[in-house]
Amino acid sequence: MPELPEVQTIVDDLNRKIKGDKITDFWSDAPKSLKNITVEKFRKEIVGRKILGAHRIGKNMFIDLSGGKTMYIHLKMTGHLLVKDQRTMNNEQYFSDRVNQYIHHIWTLGKNKTLEFSDMRKFAKIVLLDTKTLKEYKDITTLGVDAMSPDFTFAKFQEILNKKQKTPVGIVLMDQNLIAGIGNIYRSEILFEAGILPERLIKDLSNKERKEIYKYIKIVLNKAIKLRGTSDSDYRDTSGAPGNFHKVLKVYRREKKKCQKCDTIIVRKKMGGRSVFYCTKCQR
Repeated sequence: MPELPEVQTIVDDLNRKIKGDKITDFWSDAPKSLKNITVEKFRKEIVGRKILGAHRIGKNMFIDLSGGKTMYIHLKMTGHLLVKDQRTMNNEQYFSDRVNQYIHHIWTLGKNKTLEFSDMRKFAKIVLLDTKTLKEYKDITTLGVDAMSPDFTFAKFQEILNKKQKTPVGIVLMDQNLIAGIGNIYRSEILFEAGILPERLIKDLSNKERKEIYKYIKIVLNKAIKLRGTSDSDYRDTSGAPGNFHKVLKVYRREKKKCQKCDTIIVRKKMGGRSVFYCTKCQR
C-alpha cells in the first residue's frame, strides 16, 4: 500500500501537472470504487469543474475542485494515478509496465490530457465530498496527526506515546488513528535507523530513545519523499515510473540477508497483521 512518501509524491505531481485544468469528461468501468454515488451522477457533478489543487492527510489524497467539491481518493493496495498528455503518451517504457495496465477510471482534462487511475485489485476508493465538510467525513475524523505535519512535534509524539504505555512501539507507529502516514515499509526503516526493536513497549523507552525515533520519522520520510517513494511492488508515480527509495532500504524485505551495518541476518516477523523487519544486533 502506498504510504505517506508515495502519496506526497503523487500530490506534488498533480499540483505541478494538472492544477488549473478543467474536467471535461469522466469514464469508469469499476462503479464499486465510487462510494455512495453512481458513475453517471459522479460524472455530472465533476464535469466542468476546475482543479484547484491536491493535498493529503496521511495516506489519504484530496483533489479540490471549483464550486466547493473535493474528490477524496484512497489508493489502497495497488492503486496509482497517471497523468498522460501528448508528450507522455509516447513514454512506452513506463506506460507498458504491467502495473499500469489496469485503468478503471479516466478523467479527461481538455483536449490532450487525461488523469487515469490504474488499480489492479480494484480496492481503491473515490468519494465526492463538499470541501467545507471534508474534515467531518468519517474516514478523516478518525485519523491521527500527519507524520509530516508541523503539528507533529516531539511534544505531540510524547503525548501519543504516553497514552500507549503498554503497547509495542512497532504497533504505535502503524496506528493511523495515532500517527497518519506510516506503514510497514517505513516503520521498519525508522526503527532500524533509531536502533530500537519493534517489540519494545512504550513504557520501557527512555526519553533519549523516544527522541531518536521521532528524529528518524522525519529523516526517513523526508528522504523517501526526495527519492519519490518506494516501489517494492505496485507503486508508480504519475508518469508511470517507480520510486527510488527501494534502492536504499536497510531492512524492509531483506529477511535472510545480512545487515548492512553488522552482517547479522535480518529477521522478519508478523506484528499488527503486517510484516516487520529488523536486525537483532543493531536494534535493542
